[in-house]
Amino acid sequence: MKILKQAEKKTYQRDPALTRTVMDIIEHVQRDGDAALIEYAAKFDRIDIDAVKIPPEAVQAAYEQVDQDTIDTIRFAAEQIRFFAEKQRACLKDLHIQSRVEGVEIGHRMIPVDRCGCYVPAGRHPLPSSALMGIVTAKAAGVKQVAACSPAYKGYGTIHPAVLVAMDIAGADEIYCMGGAQAIAAFAYGTESIGKVDMIVGPGNQFVTEAKRQVLGDVGIDSLAGPSEVLVVADHSANPTFLAIDLLGQAEHDPNAKAILVCTDEAVINATMQELDRLLDTLETKDVASQSWQDNGAVYLADSMEEAIAFSNQIAPEHLEVEVENEREVAAQMLHYGSMFIGHYAPVAFGDFVSGPNHTLPTMGTARYSNGVWVGTFIKTPFHQFVSKQGCVNLSEPTMHFADVEGLPAHRDSVRLRLENMK
Repeated sequence: MKILKQAEKKTYQRDPALTRTVMDIIEHVQRDGDAALIEYAAKFDRIDIDAVKIPPEAVQAAYEQVDQDTIDTIRFAAEQIRFFAEKQRACLKDLHIQSRVEGVEIGHRMIPVDRCGCYVPAGRHPLPSSALMGIVTAKAAGVKQVAACSPAYKGYGTIHPAVLVAMDIAGADEIYCMGGAQAIAAFAYGTESIGKVDMIVGPGNQFVTEAKRQVLGDVGIDSLAGPSEVLVVADHSANPTFLAIDLLGQAEHDPNAKAILVCTDEAVINATMQELDRLLDTLETKDVASQSWQDNGAVYLADSMEEAIAFSNQIAPEHLEVEVENEREVAAQMLHYGSMFIGHYAPVAFGDFVSGPNHTLPTMGTARYSNGVWVGTFIKTPFHQFVSKQGCVNLSEPTMHFADVEGLPAHRDSVRLRLENMK
């Protein structure tokens, strides 16, 4: 493997000052509830609000502020996401079977959490797709109450209308105008107007991520997300223009976004870099994309496709593109990734918005052991066992022996006393 360009900076690291700041915000929300949220809205979002909850009439009014093409696009994406999520849900089934031991039945149930909070970030532009990914999937999983939130958007004094419309189409039961670490705290611990949730999902900035880390345990979370990333695996058959724009598509997300190209053909790499420079000048997001590519972009020349595959599996990227001649064969050997895009006509953009699989994905190599948000994120699988008298007899001897080995006499006697009662 030959390194042609390497990332120049570390895109994520823990910051003690950030940890303390977020801790103070969480404590303030726990102590003062809605008053703290209103105070932080003024301080961070620069808006004055009387309440954080968005009333139904405000949601309906948002439709008048969004053009019909955008509403139709949101509905199309929602149906795509819902279709995939419902098919996933159909794979998850309750289990109830006879044990190997007579008189013992064992199994599990698929039970959705009662209540979840979906966080929708507010970036340089509105992000209605993030509202759909969390809320639609939670609803498909069977969550009874889905609360959604997003920070106030500049110029509107509340959540951006397109995001409000997306939240409504997705099926949110409650909507709150709040963001940052304070929103995570409100979902985790509740306030006068916000009920505590069981799980929080959705991407956010470093304050949101740190807050999710701090409340984990008091409430469930989807993941601790780092900067977004893509790894593109290519060979001689790849189109340099496609490769270049896909790398820039990742880079324009954020100055810390990471775009990586691994290719087996040096001529394709050279042509891609020329195209990248040309296309960069055409982008309205040139400043962000240029900084991201300069700081975090990486290019590798692989000696073989086997080496490229091994490298990808080691990196475990959030997004993985496979633009090679034998795309399905190579894709089958990819083991660690958040979401994979297979073929020369499969940019990450489809997954970001409308293809159906969720775009909230594992980053920073965590795809080695985790996955993105899906219906299973919202479903717990508790176990059960039914034991008859005969089953009690059949399990008694090994159970009492284990209890003696592990020094737990009450465990042993909980079985022994039942056996004696049968006599």
